[in-house]
Amino acid sequence: MKGNKHALVIIDMLNDFIGPQAALRCENGEKIVPNIKETVNFAHAQGIQVVFVQETHRKNDADFRVRPVHAIKGTWGSQFIEELQPDESQGDYIVQKRRHSAFSYTDFDLFLREEAIDTVVLTGVWTNVCVRSTASDALYHGYNIICLSDSTASQDDDMHRSGLRDIGLFGEVMTTEDYITRAKEKFPVESAI
Repeated sequence: MKGNKHALVIIDMLNDFIGPQAALRCENGEKIVPNIKETVNFAHAQGIQVVFVQETHRKNDADFRVRPVHAIKGTWGSQFIEELQPDESQGDYIVQKRRHSAFSYTDFDLFLREEAIDTVVLTGVWTNVCVRSTASDALYHGYNIICLSDSTASQDDDMHRSGLRDIGLFGEVMTTEDYITRAKEKFPVESAI
């Protein structure tokens, strides 16, 4: 496991992607909520930075030319799901984005550099779109990439596997359990803070 300082990144676990009333529902995304919660709890206990990425579009966003209207800033759809809420008391950080990648026209890279983070640990939806785009941009910006295969999801298994296959070309892909086990060995509490 490369890197010295990790950030756990939760991508687009929002009302407009998760749940039966979601405008762009990722049904498999509902299955990964427990794994992401476990990883967030672990990160908080270990002093690992947690970053919540929130898609927030303007009303007439160009993105809606190719996809249905979703996650308009300030609406229920752009809010984080109830089970995965940022915790300010733990130092969780929120990155708002309007494009697929968390790096695209945001302060994500600046924040990671200010915190001396060299590795992003990716979770969330969609593996083959926003997770993959964020992973690619992380590579371009010089970060190490870890993607948690059972804490990411797409609409179907083929899309998910395709995203993981692409990310695996330049990053590490592992399960949530493997990450937690390896991170405990590499980052005991006293050295993570």
